[in-house]
Amino acid sequence: MSRRPPGLVSTWAEIQRQQQRQAEAQRRAGAQAEREEQRQRRAAERALARSRQEEKAAYRARREEDARRRTEELERRFAELGDLLRTGCRAPLFSPDAMLVPERLDPFAPGRLAEPIAMPRPEAYGVARHSGWGPGGRQEQREARARYEHDLRAARDAEARRQRMLADYEQQYRRWAEQRLADIRRHNEGVRATLAALGRREPDAVEEYLTAALYASPAWPEGLPRQVSASYEAPERRLVLTWELPPYSVVPQAAAVRYMPTADRDKEVARPAAERRSAYRGLLAQCVLLVLRELFGADRFELLDSVLLSGFVDDTDPATGHRVPVFLASVLASRADFAAINLSRVEPVDCLEQALGGELSARPDKRVPVTPVRLPGEAGRAVVTHGGGEEPDLLAMDPLEFEELVAELFRAMGMQAVTTVRSGDGGVDVDALDPDPIRGGKIVVQVKRYRNTVAPTYVRDLYGTVQSIGANKGVLITTSGFGPTSYAFASGKPLTLVSGTDLVELLHQHGLAGRLGPAPAGAGASAVASGTDAPGTAGAAAGGPDDEPDASVLGLWWEGPVRLDVCALVCHGGRALGDDHFVFFNNPRTPDGSVRMMPALGGDKAAIWVSFDRLPARADRVVLVAAIDPEADPGADLSGFTGARIRLTDPSGAEADRLEVSDGRPGETALVLGSFRKRPGGNWDFVPGGKGYPGPGGLVDLVQEHGIEVE
Repeated sequence: MSRRPPGLVSTWAEIQRQQQRQAEAQRRAGAQAEREEQRQRRAAERALARSRQEEKAAYRARREEDARRRTEELERRFAELGDLLRTGCRAPLFSPDAMLVPERLDPFAPGRLAEPIAMPRPEAYGVARHSGWGPGGRQEQREARARYEHDLRAARDAEARRQRMLADYEQQYRRWAEQRLADIRRHNEGVRATLAALGRREPDAVEEYLTAALYASPAWPEGLPRQVSASYEAPERRLVLTWELPPYSVVPQAAAVRYMPTADRDKEVARPAAERRSAYRGLLAQCVLLVLRELFGADRFELLDSVLLSGFVDDTDPATGHRVPVFLASVLASRADFAAINLSRVEPVDCLEQALGGELSARPDKRVPVTPVRLPGEAGRAVVTHGGGEEPDLLAMDPLEFEELVAELFRAMGMQAVTTVRSGDGGVDVDALDPDPIRGGKIVVQVKRYRNTVAPTYVRDLYGTVQSIGANKGVLITTSGFGPTSYAFASGKPLTLVSGTDLVELLHQHGLAGRLGPAPAGAGASAVASGTDAPGTAGAAAGGPDDEPDASVLGLWWEGPVRLDVCALVCHGGRALGDDHFVFFNNPRTPDGSVRMMPALGGDKAAIWVSFDRLPARADRVVLVAAIDPEADPGADLSGFTGARIRLTDPSGAEADRLEVSDGRPGETALVLGSFRKRPGGNWDFVPGGKGYPGPGGLVDLVQEHGIEVE
């Protein structure tokens, strides 16, 4: 039994499904926030009630009201499940026209670029409009006119830049609009081709169309599964499919909530077991009937004479521990028999078993199975499947699909977002527009489906793009992470860096799916080979400074003639990983080469090279130390160590940030300049130091404090 990859209509159906998930995720988040607020309020009220007896009556009334509301929610959910079929019948039936995308585009909106630069006015500078000056005012007038003319030239230059940027932005919009319209028309042509294939009853098109219509249907409430597999038997004009049914746990076990004032707690009243079993069996029958309604209703091309449906739930086989389907319902329904039924008034179980001759498990709560007549693919046809899969591995995802997922995330966050053209996109993968009148505006997004740390050059390039097109913000999203050089450069700029772990959390918060590995065997190599943005891993193997994706050079400069040794300790907590992880003049590199001494560059007096991406897994900090060079400056102390700073650059010498460090003090010969500390998400922050160590043995005391044995 073979499986075809999803086609155009399947992709459309998945998008519709994602939008439904997003809406439900937002509803759940609101409900969760409301419940959390209520919980905190109840906790505060409980404490208040214990200390103030006069409020006990009001407190009890409020607790009883909370219990009543929870009871109403249980009743509402139970009634919703019991009325699933009637509610679903009120939903509009699927129409083929729904797959066509209107050829409408967002209008050109340049934002602040559309606002001309205000020109300075002479009167604001006190510049006289006549050619003469009064006694004693000639010098003041000259200075005022000079200031005015300087500001006027600056304003005219700014206006010229604005007009150039506006023209560039408008040209970019026209290119985007042309490409977007081409994409829409290409999509609509594909839809029309599918509809033409439906008219010819081609099995592939029939399977894709009907399963997509069922999977994307708005008739199903969130919380119920909708996994479907199907094959089309053309000679009989029959669709054979399996559909996942909801588990027994979906029916609320509690019927009501009662407040117990003596114990000051809520007690759930269990729903009668017979009532819960009956409700579950009725729910399964409603699901089967609703599937038939959606399929026959979507058939505008007379594709179906009958539907052979088998409903299942996922269960765990106690012998193997694997998930296996347990079939609880089966029916072969003809179009004529189904058309004779008034679904809005039937009793679901009787309708399924008597009117349609189907079979429903007598005890579905106990997983008592039924035998399906036939399953998809048994007649030799390939099977189309929607739903039921694991979350996609972002590291192995196709680059174009990854960009579309990021665009979908921005749309789920309430913004307008589209992916850009692959060529000539100026390094922008997604264009987004936040409609918020205060914090909103144009956002340019780059995505990097990387396994290694993103190099800081990409952060600088994104900032240049933000400035060149007049965007409000730039966002760089990756499946990996960023080093301290990147965060230092982004600080204080309209840039947001989203690491892989942050991305997964955002996807889940907005009803989307995604995970970071574990990738299947060989996925790493294929991901790098297939991704247009993915870097190679030769640098990690070679270990050279220029090969590292996010190597940082820590250059130290200070005032005063004092001669210093600059050292580094690779630590876990406050203890060095070992003697060989103390980098100084007699041990110029760690065993793995992740930290090493290097010649000073760009006017620095000392420098250390660090590849944060290659540090040992246990390492959570890199401590930087300055100590008096006893051979070059015997008897000196750190009083001459002033005006110091650490210059954070990449190996090319491009500066990302300058880090302030403490001055030295008289009598001290060694000083902790600061440390880079690893955050829970895998990124690194700089924490300034300042602790000094006096006397000729200052450096010895410092390293011994960090667990280094010194003879």
